[in-house]
Amino acid sequence: MMKIVSNRISAGRLTVLRRLCTAVEAKAEAEATPSVQQGNQRLYQRLSALGATKGKASEILNEYIREGIGAAVGKHHLGRCIRELRKYGKHQCALEIMEWMVSRGVNFGPKDHAIHLDLIAKVHGISAAENYFNGLSPDAKVHKTYGALLNCYCVEKMVDKALEVFEKMDKMNYAITSLSFNNLMSLYMRLGQPEKVPPLAEEMKRRNIPLSTFTYNILMNSYTSLGDIEGVERVFEEIKSKNEKMCHWTTYSHLAIAYSKAGLNEKAELALKKLEEEIGPRNREGYHYLISLYAGLSNLGEVHRVWESMKSQFQVTPNYSYLIVLQALSKLNDVDGLKKVFTEWELSCSSFDMRLANSVIGAYLRHDMISEAETVFRIGMERSKGPFFLAWEMFAVSFLKKKKIDRALQCFEAAISRVQEHEWSPKPATIDAFLNYFEEERDVDGAEKFCSDLKKLSCLNGDVYKSLMQTYTAAGRISHDMRQRMEEDGIDMSDELENLLKKVCPE
Repeated sequence: MMKIVSNRISAGRLTVLRRLCTAVEAKAEAEATPSVQQGNQRLYQRLSALGATKGKASEILNEYIREGIGAAVGKHHLGRCIRELRKYGKHQCALEIMEWMVSRGVNFGPKDHAIHLDLIAKVHGISAAENYFNGLSPDAKVHKTYGALLNCYCVEKMVDKALEVFEKMDKMNYAITSLSFNNLMSLYMRLGQPEKVPPLAEEMKRRNIPLSTFTYNILMNSYTSLGDIEGVERVFEEIKSKNEKMCHWTTYSHLAIAYSKAGLNEKAELALKKLEEEIGPRNREGYHYLISLYAGLSNLGEVHRVWESMKSQFQVTPNYSYLIVLQALSKLNDVDGLKKVFTEWELSCSSFDMRLANSVIGAYLRHDMISEAETVFRIGMERSKGPFFLAWEMFAVSFLKKKKIDRALQCFEAAISRVQEHEWSPKPATIDAFLNYFEEERDVDGAEKFCSDLKKLSCLNGDVYKSLMQTYTAAGRISHDMRQRMEEDGIDMSDELENLLKKVCPE
């Protein structure tokens, strides 16, 4: 009996100690000295630089522990690091941080578990996320963790499981906020079923569940997809008249998109002016949207104006902001502007981002500036670790369009040579372009060599074999082992493939 009481007292003391530690940690974060705050920033910068590299976040964190910068590895600050990493799609690194926290005995609440589950799904897949959820204690299976699981199913377009979880949440009285409905709305938009979104919004109103800004935005998007501009305007007027506080800058971005798709460019530009008023001076994401949306309206002058305005608001312009404007200038075929901005970034960047180089390479290739594209690619290979698949693929397609098949295949095979370092699959359009070339040229040998390359990438399918056999037929050649090869590669036989086989592989 005394032992049990003693254990309870110990457990109670441990709980109190943890609470005190949490309180002290929060106070330390709030009262951090400038030197500690700088340490926090350095920690995030180091973690952010890892990107998707595996097995390194723990080393960075342990190093900071050894350096004695305690506040920089507190739960509160690590949570901010995780939030920023997720924002920029660096899920592997964010997950590593959470797993490091688990290994150090950091207590997780429902919100932490929900974030952990989401990261597991993104990095390891839905089955791993399900296993994590199933392994949670009953106390941890609350609306936040159920909501995270629902979101995972919706992202993966797993309709039956998503509806099953939603119904369970509904029975447990967890579906009482807009979040669960927003997930289902997003699911239907991903499935190309925008007509199912407005009834969900009506159901929310029937249940007296307030519509969030995100709800209104996705509702506007559904009407945009249905080509119902009056429906979009009706939702916008509802926001202004009944829920004006929900009229966020993102609302104007969705309104501008709707007008743009409807060909109402003047109205779209008026919406963008309101957007710019709403974002305020320090909203980087809002500026990104403005640049992209003005590019969509082919308004080059406004792209340049907003870009300069954004730079004036911040001391540092990150790689992602440069990427946004380079993509906009590429879309508008402003090669001179593109070259100027890229040179500006290249001279000032601390880490060479191949995404920016790819944007410039693509634009140069579209304008037959092969030498300039090759120069950028060479610099990229010297200053970054890649991957370089997209660049090789763009060069391959460019050479193919000029019917320089030898150079096109060299580029394609250069990409394949790096597959052991990274996973890669060429775009379906790239595969089709090569296959169409061989078919038109009746080049059986070239087609066979290309199919051999595709096999290394596990990209052989019925469509590839269809084109290969059509190339054989056009060239008047036969292949006695074609059926055997297709069977070995697990190709499902259709009537069309059977008919082609009769011509190419006679009995």
